[in-house]
Amino acid sequence: MAAPRPTPPARRMGGKSPADGTDAALAARATGSSWRAAALRYFSLAKPGVLFGNVLTAAAGFVFGSPGRVDWAQFLAVCAGTTLVIGSACVLNNVLDRDIDSVMERTRKRATVTGSVEARNALIYSVLMGLAGIAMLVAWTNWLVVAVGLGGYLAYVVLYGMLSKRMTVHGTLVGSISGAAPILGGYVGATGRLDAGAAIAFLMLFFWQLPAFYAISVYRRDEYARAGVPVISVARGVAHTNVRILAYAVAFGVVALLPQPAGLAGWSYTAVMGPLCIGWVAAAVRGLAAEPAEAWARLMFRYALVMMAALSIMLAVGPRLP
Repeated sequence: MAAPRPTPPARRMGGKSPADGTDAALAARATGSSWRAAALRYFSLAKPGVLFGNVLTAAAGFVFGSPGRVDWAQFLAVCAGTTLVIGSACVLNNVLDRDIDSVMERTRKRATVTGSVEARNALIYSVLMGLAGIAMLVAWTNWLVVAVGLGGYLAYVVLYGMLSKRMTVHGTLVGSISGAAPILGGYVGATGRLDAGAAIAFLMLFFWQLPAFYAISVYRRDEYARAGVPVISVARGVAHTNVRILAYAVAFGVVALLPQPAGLAGWSYTAVMGPLCIGWVAAAVRGLAAEPAEAWARLMFRYALVMMAALSIMLAVGPRLP
């Protein structure tokens, strides 16, 4: 997301440090009392980077589940409702994580940490957004989408944010369940059923997250340690984490290449995803001897973002190509 470099000096208030997360950087720029600054602060609480990635996979899942004609009205309802539900979960997570965020460099400028948005107002914002999202899913999608949305919400906020993230090394595994919910919600929004395609879509996103977020835990290991978050790189060490990254990159590659043999995509899908999966596994192998590990981990995470973009595109167009 590159050779490691010293932490840069702090910028003036409102500037963006390379260490800041996207949402924290947005909040830091939203100075003053204008309505635009206030709107930007509230927008930043929904973690727009996380929000975009999740909604992208929901959209890909829906189109993947619609190999023939796409019901665009249903597509918009699923994507809009999912956006609101995920945004609500992200805002609530910001409220709950203020103690951790105040310690970590990339999150210390979040609006809930600096106080530019009071926790009470953020909570109201989260509830209203969540209710609107669930209402939209109930009104215009099917019960499976609603169930997946609620399950993903609870998994992220409660099982991950409130419990496993703080208490166990397996927090990322738990969080990956909620992270795979949007693509599953998109798929069942199109098909109205749980089938092999649903399982493949869910597992692809589940396994993709583990190498990606374990890589983050490697290059932000010191921050997590200071915050007392028992991520795998802190609890088990970098060498152990890098082995897990390789194992899950292989697992992702296996599942990501299932659509064609399952009759869900053509050879064009495999022609694109096959080399990308091999490249990601090869990059993970290099991590076993990478020195310094932090530089390799940043490259591994960047590759993960490429994989996610390519996967979303190919899930959408793969069923329509030879």
